[in-house]
Amino acid sequence: MLRSGRAKRLPYYSPIMLGLLVLVIAWKPVTVDRGSSSSVIYFTSLNTTGPPVWVILPIVFVAAAVVLAGPAELVGRCFAELPRLTAYRFDLVGSLIGIITFTALSFLGAPPIWWGLIVTVVFAALMIPWVQDGGRRAVAFGLSAAMVLAPMLVMLGVLFHESTRPDNSWSPYYKVQTKKSSWEGVPLLTITVNGVPHQQAIPADARLQWEPQYGLPYERATAGKQPKNVLIIGAGSGSDVAIALKKGAEHVDAVEIDPEIRDLGKALHPDRPYQDPRVSSHIDDGRAFLSRTDKKYDLILLALPDSLTLVNGASSLRLESYLFTKEAFESARDHLNPGGAFAMYNYYRETWLIDRLASTADEAFGHKPCVDKIGDGLQQAVVTVGLTEQDQTCGAEWAGASETTPPPATDNRPFLYLFTDRIPSLYLVTLGLILVAGVIGVGIAGGGSSYRRMRPYADLFLLGAGFMLLETKSITGFALLFGTTWVVNAIVFAGVLVAVLAAVEVTRRFRTPPFKVMFAILFGGLALSWVFPDSWLLSMPVGLRALVAVLIAFLPIFAANVIFAKRFTDTADPTASFGANLLGAMLGGCLEYAALILGFHGLLIIAALLYIGAFVLTPKLQAARE
Repeated sequence: MLRSGRAKRLPYYSPIMLGLLVLVIAWKPVTVDRGSSSSVIYFTSLNTTGPPVWVILPIVFVAAAVVLAGPAELVGRCFAELPRLTAYRFDLVGSLIGIITFTALSFLGAPPIWWGLIVTVVFAALMIPWVQDGGRRAVAFGLSAAMVLAPMLVMLGVLFHESTRPDNSWSPYYKVQTKKSSWEGVPLLTITVNGVPHQQAIPADARLQWEPQYGLPYERATAGKQPKNVLIIGAGSGSDVAIALKKGAEHVDAVEIDPEIRDLGKALHPDRPYQDPRVSSHIDDGRAFLSRTDKKYDLILLALPDSLTLVNGASSLRLESYLFTKEAFESARDHLNPGGAFAMYNYYRETWLIDRLASTADEAFGHKPCVDKIGDGLQQAVVTVGLTEQDQTCGAEWAGASETTPPPATDNRPFLYLFTDRIPSLYLVTLGLILVAGVIGVGIAGGGSSYRRMRPYADLFLLGAGFMLLETKSITGFALLFGTTWVVNAIVFAGVLVAVLAAVEVTRRFRTPPFKVMFAILFGGLALSWVFPDSWLLSMPVGLRALVAVLIAFLPIFAANVIFAKRFTDTADPTASFGANLLGAMLGGCLEYAALILGFHGLLIIAALLYIGAFVLTPKLQAARE
């Protein structure tokens, strides 16, 4: 944005860097060990390759910044040539079109070649002068076409190769790879996501013979009685469903968040469990499914729901985070029939994580669970807890959590895999490097006057930081209330953009209230979000919950953007003022990680402090002019 006014050429560096980045990733794939410390757990590849994270992360960060700087530079030129709010309005409409396109491609499971084609068409439309007028124009056309299309063709070649490999498929969350094999005559289907081994579809008889721990929930639960009605969250490719049927279940609700993995299991699992008439399959978030159903179960099972991915725009929130909070366990308890039980199993990697889950079950159910640890380096364990103590049969009594075991995760602070009550050093170093790289990069790209140009717009800087926190709080709140699925995520992003666009349209078309009134509405919206906790919203019917959640989430976003639009309209330097706002958003993105200490609700306090600063720094002349 800052360099757009003095750039003499179109930003050809953007497609060149994109093509180079894709080529390097395909030529030399890197699997980084992100979890060398036991203070925070990542379920990643066991065998990692490539340089350490402190080397590869700056490379990825700089490459991503360069790729996105090109489109931003073109946007900056529009801000200089068009009326401020008109340019901003077009920018928001384009973002909405991007969200709609993302949603459509995700829904269709489009392979990467389609994403690449769209990017290529857009770059070509923006950077190649298609209208010719004389020989010099023809030369310019040829050079522009070469600068844009050559790297894009390289990218498309790589993406075409990936898209046409028979073992690759694409879900809204992952690159999914499958491999068929056999062991001792037993057919196996191995599923790998984003390069990490994720699941194996194995016949139920073989799974129970090789790994009898998968049958332990049925032995520990319901005091030896066969559960008739079973809910499996994290049903995946169907192995856990097949085991439930083998154990005599009369009906299984199989909940899986990823449609592609479910469909692969439906087509390729040796036992064909999803074709069994006793099975009802649901593509949904497990917590959201529980909040919407009135059914009761004899057994509720969390079957290795480690998603290996984060919720976009929500710092450290993983797809499965809200399944392992104290409130989630209480919701499972409330969905059990008399004599029923709740169980989970996984490869937990750390003893403290097993004890943390067991203590969460203890607090939610009021008595100690059964804890079966399997002797391997990956710390596989099965935690089973009956509705009452009489509804479980333990092999041995759980000794209880140690003094160093972290307390149960909660809906406000759902960071199950975080051992410490502080921000891990890995995060602090990473965020520090990002901020330093951002400050230096902006100074270099914008010239020596960058920060002098942005200095009068400190209030816009704080508005950007506060907005980023509001967006994160909205995303995490809707993830809890309606699920962490990609559909919910896309709807929330679109909703935020619609709220911002509505604020711009109101500012353009109507005489809006003075700054003081709009700040009062903003702080009222923040207070509303603080007063009404998520637990209160979860108790509402789904329709009413959606209505109230939209009002609470988008009222402060709307008010904040009316303030921004009013202030932005009269700025003397549109690119510097918008650049200050974006730089503030970058700070806000880093401040999101304060949720690791304060919880997501605590982000409202930080946002309020930032908006108080913006109110204080709003130029007095402009406020008086209203």
